[in-house]
Amino acid sequence: MNFSKSKYCQYCQCPKILWLNKYKPEELKPDPSAEERFEKGNQVGDLAMELFGDFTEVTAYDENGKLDLSKMIENTNECLKNGTVNICEASFSSGGLFCSCDILHKESDGYAIYEVKSSTHVSAVYITDITYQKFVLEKCGIKVTGTYIVHINSNYIFDGKLDVQKFFTIKDVSALVEEEAKKRDIEADLINATQLCDCKDEPKYDLSIKCRDPYVCGFWDYCSRHLPKPNVFDVYSMNFSKKIKAYQDGYFEFGDVRSAVKLSEMQKRQLDFVLHNVDEHIDKEGIKSFLDTLSYPLYFLDFETMQLVIPEYPNSKPYQQITFQYSLHYIGKEGGEIKHKEFLGESGIDPRRSLAEQLVKDIPTDACVLSYNMSFEKSRIKELADLFPDLSDSLMKIRDNVKDLIDPFHKGYYYNKAIGNSFSIKSVLPAMFPDDPELDYHNLEGVHNGSEAMTLFPKIKDLPQDEQAVARKNLLKYCELDTYAMVKIFLKLVEISK
Repeated sequence: MNFSKSKYCQYCQCPKILWLNKYKPEELKPDPSAEERFEKGNQVGDLAMELFGDFTEVTAYDENGKLDLSKMIENTNECLKNGTVNICEASFSSGGLFCSCDILHKESDGYAIYEVKSSTHVSAVYITDITYQKFVLEKCGIKVTGTYIVHINSNYIFDGKLDVQKFFTIKDVSALVEEEAKKRDIEADLINATQLCDCKDEPKYDLSIKCRDPYVCGFWDYCSRHLPKPNVFDVYSMNFSKKIKAYQDGYFEFGDVRSAVKLSEMQKRQLDFVLHNVDEHIDKEGIKSFLDTLSYPLYFLDFETMQLVIPEYPNSKPYQQITFQYSLHYIGKEGGEIKHKEFLGESGIDPRRSLAEQLVKDIPTDACVLSYNMSFEKSRIKELADLFPDLSDSLMKIRDNVKDLIDPFHKGYYYNKAIGNSFSIKSVLPAMFPDDPELDYHNLEGVHNGSEAMTLFPKIKDLPQDEQAVARKNLLKYCELDTYAMVKIFLKLVEISK
């Protein structure tokens, strides 16, 4: 039992991933969101077990808390012998191949495989996954009568009581699985994969589109270590397939890319700053034209949101952005005092109504509002306006007055070499204010980015009281820095324009 469906999918993406996982696992770059995705997958998987009524779960663990695959296979065989209709995590092994099926459903003449995914669609890699499962089960003498992908219904609206049948969408992928089996020679794949893993010589696979298809490969840094810094993969806003094409054509150094690849003006500027060692570009008139669109009082707004895979609040959908926090710095007049307001909901309680009510109190409807990459904030305000009709007019007036602080950077009015290939606030801020500890997100405690905030907030309710207080403090400090950073960038642009 040394070859699983995950290993098979790795091999199908790129055989070198499989080899590196075995011989150089230390080179794998940790994925900070992997644990959160795994947790959401488990939540969805547990919920899906209820789809067909009574079920038996065969999952087993050894004394060290690790999955006991042998026991799971034994439990599965017992269920098959007893005619169990729904076997969850049904496990099989044949000739060194192993797989577990999320749900194995008994039908009149065999068993149907139901593969559960926490996504809202069917992707090609899921077909590869379930095709492998069917192959292993048939090796074990199981007649597979159907193959299905169970995924989340993105249009499901929670009304206060979860309806499992409506929450999920079940798609028959039998035809796609048949096509996949014909397209791929699974038997040959497995022989080649085994030979690859038995050889200690690193296989020669160059960078390709497969480095991000279907998943971003965690060995990218290792496999691209031969490239100079910076290189074509550091070019601003260029499609990955175009970068791969340039690389495969031999254009990976900035000088080669600049002369041989069609680039936007912003991309040319980025490359030229590096190639000619230019520190800073300032278009004072452009910056002034942006500042002239603003007026006092000036409010700086940033939201934090969470995305619950299984909705908990009425009138919400799976993965919907639920706004739970905002920070608001504001300046009453030119040269005026910088003041601050904030809101943070209670973990476990729908925060949207309280947040919306506080927002319309904190921001005058005719005030100029600045956000960074404003489409996010404007979308959240529109969602709140749609949800609470009595607050809609006030919220939409706030939304209509939102301006985007990223504009001077996107439009090329300001650029310096340290900004590199991203105009996110976490790239622009240290480029404009290098070595300022007050503006360094790394100096924050507990929460350093939006992903960490999104993960932490719904978990606060389950923490001990003292830890809850610390978590809330860390969330407030993080969000406050987002809007304070906007204030600093704005004031810097004002200074530059003069």
